[in-house]
Amino acid sequence: MLVVAIDGPAGAGKSTIARALAERLGIAHLDTGAMYRAVTLAALRAGLHGDEPAVAGIARRMTLDVGTHVLLDGEDVTAKVRAPEVNVAVSVVAANSAVRDELRDRQRAWAAAHQGGVIEGRDIGSVVFPDARLKLYLTASPRVRAARRVAEHGGDVDAIEADIARRDGHDERRADGPLTRPDGAEVVDTSGMTIDEVLDEIERLLGERESR
Repeated sequence: MLVVAIDGPAGAGKSTIARALAERLGIAHLDTGAMYRAVTLAALRAGLHGDEPAVAGIARRMTLDVGTHVLLDGEDVTAKVRAPEVNVAVSVVAANSAVRDELRDRQRAWAAAHQGGVIEGRDIGSVVFPDARLKLYLTASPRVRAARRVAEHGGDVDAIEADIARRDGHDERRADGPLTRPDGAEVVDTSGMTIDEVLDEIERLLGERESR
């Protein structure tokens, strides 16, 4: 089973790179961040965002399909999981250990069903798939990451940079599955690189691993 695990902070280019890499390699792609966002959206809708046991129950009961689109209980919420209110609330949900346990089980089941894939998130190489064929840690400076968000969605670069720094701190300090460079992961700083340059570098790294 070929698993390429991609971890890194918000705005480092994980989703763009993971999708393009999966297409190059001809394997499936899973955005685990979208899973946490879907749980957050469901919790906000239910008015239960601050109730940890209730949010865990939502995570366990929901039907969720994350691919080209994000389907939550059969509803296409692809755009809704990227809404500002979800951006603000998702770190709290992602720190809920019971939610993480549930979604990690789903992520492993997804990989088994697809015989691997390019899987992105914040604890993929460190916790979910520590034996992945290739583990990557994508990063970029907070300013570059903020500028990318502005180019894609608009907004104020200073405010977005501050929000990115806040979320980084929250993710790095959480007790369960903190954002960290996994043991054995290759670090790729995407700050001054094009998408194709990043993909070429990853393919080179994967080739090195395959030849060992």
